[in-house]
Amino acid sequence: MSSPSPVPDGPSVSHGGAGHGALTHGGLTHGGLAHGGSVVPTVVAAAAPARWGGWRAELRSDLRGAAVWAGLLALSGLPAGLLWVWLAPRARFEVVEGGAVPVGRPSAELLVGDDAVLVLVLAGLGLLAGGVAWAVRRRRGLAWLLATALGTALAGVLAWRLGEGLAPGPTAAQLADVGARVTTGLELSSLPALAVAPFCALLVYVVAALFASSDDLGRG
Repeated sequence: MSSPSPVPDGPSVSHGGAGHGALTHGGLTHGGLAHGGSVVPTVVAAAAPARWGGWRAELRSDLRGAAVWAGLLALSGLPAGLLWVWLAPRARFEVVEGGAVPVGRPSAELLVGDDAVLVLVLAGLGLLAGGVAWAVRRRRGLAWLLATALGTALAGVLAWRLGEGLAPGPTAAQLADVGARVTTGLELSSLPALAVAPFCALLVYVVAALFASSDDLGRG
């Protein structure tokens, strides 16, 4: 009669033994992956306040410089307004009985010339402002971007008001003086044209940011 074979040492491989519990409920698969998977959202949740704190610190450090930059851009509306007065087409008229007649041959585009010239001037200002703002590496960020948009918007308003103030149209007394010669004034007929400067500035800044190789936009 053969003797029973000895039972080998080690964990049992039966379905009801400790091996199944270790592999199924207490092993690496269940305990390590299922419960350990919560580490990733925990790390992300912990990193969010740190990132927001970094942004707030960046805004505080850039605030004063951004305010100065916005003020300088607003003052750039002065030369922009002078350039508008110089480049915009204007016509001269001679006052006669019953109205005024043009002197020479005024341009057929005179009615839209004022708006077109101002749009071009503000577009150039916006492109230049966006390029200069991006070139200041240590100030790249949200504060500098908002300051650029605000400053160019104020520059457009200042250029508009200055241009119309320096080149007003003829008064009623001048139009009543027969034989006098008057010059047409500057007048912006489309106020949305003032948005051209901030639009062009932000366009340059955002396009440059898209090609930045680091998350901090290369501020270092």
